[in-house]
Amino acid sequence: MPSRICIFLGSSSGNGDEYLRLAAGVARAIVAHGHSIVYGGGRVGLMGALADAALDAGGEVVGVIPESLERLEVAHRGLTQLHVVASMHERKALMAALSDAFIALPGGIGTLDELFDMLSWRQLGVHAKPIGLLNYRDFFDPLIAQLDGMVAQGFVTRHHRDLLIAATGLDDLLLRMRI
Repeated sequence: MPSRICIFLGSSSGNGDEYLRLAAGVARAIVAHGHSIVYGGGRVGLMGALADAALDAGGEVVGVIPESLERLEVAHRGLTQLHVVASMHERKALMAALSDAFIALPGGIGTLDELFDMLSWRQLGVHAKPIGLLNYRDFFDPLIAQLDGMVAQGFVTRHHRDLLIAATGLDDLLLRMRI
Protein backbone atom coordinates (compact mmCIF):
# COMPACT_ATOMS: atom_id res chain seq x y z
CA MET A 1 0.00 0.00 0.00
CA PRO A 2 1.46 3.39 -0.94
CA SER A 3 2.56 5.54 1.96
CA ARG A 4 3.70 9.07 2.50
CA ILE A 5 7.20 8.86 3.92
CA CYS A 6 8.55 11.90 5.73
CA ILE A 7 12.26 12.36 5.11
CA PHE A 8 14.38 14.40 7.52
CA LEU A 9 17.69 15.48 5.98
CA GLY A 10 20.11 18.34 5.68
CA SER A 11 19.48 21.70 4.10
CA SER A 12 23.23 21.63 3.48
CA SER A 13 24.93 19.33 1.00
CA GLY A 14 27.60 17.94 3.28
CA ASN A 15 31.15 17.41 2.06
CA GLY A 16 31.48 16.26 -1.52
CA ASP A 17 28.71 14.99 -3.76
CA GLU A 18 28.07 11.63 -2.09
CA TYR A 19 25.28 12.89 0.16
CA LEU A 20 23.57 14.63 -2.75
CA ARG A 21 23.68 11.33 -4.68
CA LEU A 22 22.32 9.53 -1.62
CA ALA A 23 19.36 11.92 -1.29
CA ALA A 24 18.55 11.65 -5.00
CA GLY A 25 18.85 7.85 -4.92
CA VAL A 26 16.58 7.58 -1.89
CA ALA A 27 14.00 9.77 -3.62
CA ARG A 28 14.02 7.68 -6.79
CA ALA A 29 13.76 4.44 -4.80
CA ILE A 30 10.84 5.70 -2.69
CA VAL A 31 8.98 6.75 -5.83
CA ALA A 32 9.80 3.39 -7.48
CA HIS A 33 8.23 1.66 -4.45
CA GLY A 34 5.06 3.68 -5.12
CA HIS A 35 5.38 6.01 -2.13
CA SER A 36 5.19 9.80 -1.82
CA ILE A 37 7.57 12.08 0.04
CA VAL A 38 6.91 14.66 2.74
CA TYR A 39 9.86 16.85 3.70
CA GLY A 40 10.86 20.30 4.92
CA GLY A 41 10.03 22.15 1.69
CA GLY A 42 13.48 23.53 0.89
CA ARG A 43 15.17 23.82 -2.49
CA VAL A 44 18.74 23.80 -1.16
CA GLY A 45 21.19 21.12 -0.07
CA LEU A 46 20.05 17.55 0.37
CA MET A 47 16.46 18.76 0.61
CA GLY A 48 16.55 20.16 -2.91
CA ALA A 49 18.28 17.06 -4.30
CA LEU A 50 15.63 14.82 -2.72
CA ALA A 51 12.70 16.86 -4.03
CA ASP A 52 14.10 17.33 -7.53
CA ALA A 53 14.90 13.63 -7.96
CA ALA A 54 11.49 12.53 -6.73
CA LEU A 55 9.71 15.01 -8.99
CA ASP A 56 11.86 13.96 -11.96
CA ALA A 57 10.85 10.35 -11.25
CA GLY A 58 7.17 11.33 -11.36
CA GLY A 59 6.60 11.20 -7.61
CA GLU A 60 4.42 13.26 -5.32
CA VAL A 61 6.42 15.60 -3.09
CA VAL A 62 4.81 17.57 -0.27
CA GLY A 63 6.83 20.30 1.42
CA VAL A 64 6.18 22.00 4.74
CA ILE A 65 8.16 25.17 5.42
CA PRO A 66 7.89 27.92 8.03
CA GLU A 67 7.23 31.49 6.85
CA SER A 68 10.63 32.62 8.11
CA LEU A 69 12.44 30.22 5.76
CA GLU A 70 10.08 30.89 2.88
CA ARG A 71 10.92 34.60 3.16
CA LEU A 72 14.61 33.75 2.82
CA GLU A 73 13.69 32.31 -0.59
CA VAL A 74 14.68 28.74 0.19
CA ALA A 75 11.20 27.31 -0.48
CA HIS A 76 10.97 24.88 -3.40
CA ARG A 77 8.27 26.29 -5.71
CA GLY A 78 7.95 23.25 -7.97
CA LEU A 79 6.50 20.77 -5.48
CA THR A 80 3.24 18.87 -5.76
CA GLN A 81 2.13 20.76 -2.64
CA LEU A 82 3.86 23.38 -0.51
CA HIS A 83 2.43 24.20 2.90
CA VAL A 84 3.68 27.42 4.50
CA VAL A 85 3.23 27.45 8.28
CA ALA A 86 3.89 29.99 11.00
CA SER A 87 6.53 28.15 13.02
CA MET A 88 8.88 25.19 13.27
CA HIS A 89 6.49 23.62 15.78
CA GLU A 90 3.64 23.81 13.27
CA ARG A 91 5.95 22.42 10.60
CA LYS A 92 6.72 19.31 12.62
CA ALA A 93 3.08 18.78 13.59
CA LEU A 94 1.88 19.05 10.00
CA MET A 95 4.68 16.84 8.66
CA ALA A 96 3.70 14.23 11.26
CA ALA A 97 0.01 14.48 10.36
CA LEU A 98 0.71 14.13 6.62
CA SER A 99 3.06 11.15 6.98
CA ASP A 100 2.77 7.40 7.51
CA ALA A 101 6.44 6.87 8.42
CA PHE A 102 9.65 8.82 9.09
CA ILE A 103 13.20 8.31 7.86
CA ALA A 104 16.25 10.36 8.78
CA LEU A 105 19.14 10.74 6.34
CA PRO A 106 22.38 12.54 7.15
CA GLY A 107 21.88 16.11 8.27
CA GLY A 108 22.53 18.51 11.09
CA ILE A 109 20.83 19.78 14.21
CA GLY A 110 17.47 20.36 12.52
CA THR A 111 17.44 16.79 11.22
CA LEU A 112 18.10 15.44 14.71
CA ASP A 113 15.51 17.79 16.21
CA GLU A 114 12.81 16.51 13.87
CA LEU A 115 13.87 12.89 14.31
CA PHE A 116 13.84 13.06 18.10
CA ASP A 117 10.50 14.84 18.22
CA MET A 118 8.95 12.00 16.22
CA LEU A 119 10.73 9.44 18.41
CA SER A 120 9.57 11.05 21.66
CA TRP A 121 6.04 11.44 20.28
CA ARG A 122 6.05 7.73 19.44
CA GLN A 123 7.32 6.90 22.94
CA LEU A 124 4.49 9.00 24.43
CA GLY A 125 1.83 7.42 22.19
CA VAL A 126 1.15 10.55 20.14
CA HIS A 127 1.56 8.38 17.02
CA ALA A 128 2.36 4.75 16.19
CA LYS A 129 4.24 5.30 12.91
CA PRO A 130 7.57 3.62 12.12
CA ILE A 131 10.78 5.65 12.42
CA GLY A 132 14.02 4.80 10.68
CA LEU A 133 17.62 5.90 10.31
CA LEU A 134 19.37 5.37 7.01
CA ASN A 135 22.84 4.82 8.43
CA TYR A 136 24.73 5.61 5.23
CA ARG A 137 28.48 5.03 5.58
CA ASP A 138 28.02 4.71 9.36
CA PHE A 139 26.96 8.36 9.65
CA PHE A 140 24.68 7.62 12.61
CA ASP A 141 26.97 5.16 14.45
CA PRO A 142 27.79 7.68 17.23
CA LEU A 143 24.08 8.43 17.69
CA ILE A 144 23.21 4.73 17.83
CA ALA A 145 26.00 4.18 20.37
CA GLN A 146 24.65 7.07 22.47
CA LEU A 147 21.15 5.60 22.49
CA ASP A 148 22.50 2.16 23.41
CA GLY A 149 24.51 3.79 26.21
CA MET A 150 21.34 5.45 27.49
CA VAL A 151 19.73 2.00 27.65
CA ALA A 152 22.76 0.59 29.48
CA GLN A 153 22.62 3.45 31.99
CA GLY A 154 18.88 3.00 32.60
CA PHE A 155 17.61 6.21 31.02
CA VAL A 156 15.89 4.61 28.02
CA THR A 157 14.09 1.28 27.98
CA ARG A 158 15.10 -1.29 25.38
CA HIS A 159 11.54 -1.14 24.01
CA HIS A 160 11.75 2.61 23.45
CA ARG A 161 15.25 2.34 21.96
CA ASP A 162 13.97 -0.27 19.52
CA LEU A 163 11.35 2.15 18.21
CA LEU A 164 14.17 3.62 16.10
CA ILE A 165 15.08 1.20 13.32
CA ALA A 166 18.49 1.59 11.68
CA ALA A 167 19.80 0.05 8.47
CA THR A 168 22.58 0.84 6.02
CA GLY A 169 20.43 0.33 2.90
CA LEU A 170 17.04 1.78 2.00
CA ASP A 171 15.44 -1.48 0.85
CA ASP A 172 16.41 -3.19 4.12
CA LEU A 173 15.18 -0.20 6.11
CA LEU A 174 11.79 -0.13 4.34
CA LEU A 175 11.41 -3.88 4.87
CA ARG A 176 12.28 -3.63 8.56
CA MET A 177 9.90 -0.67 8.94
CA ARG A 178 7.18 -2.69 7.14
CA ILE A 179 6.60 -0.01 4.53
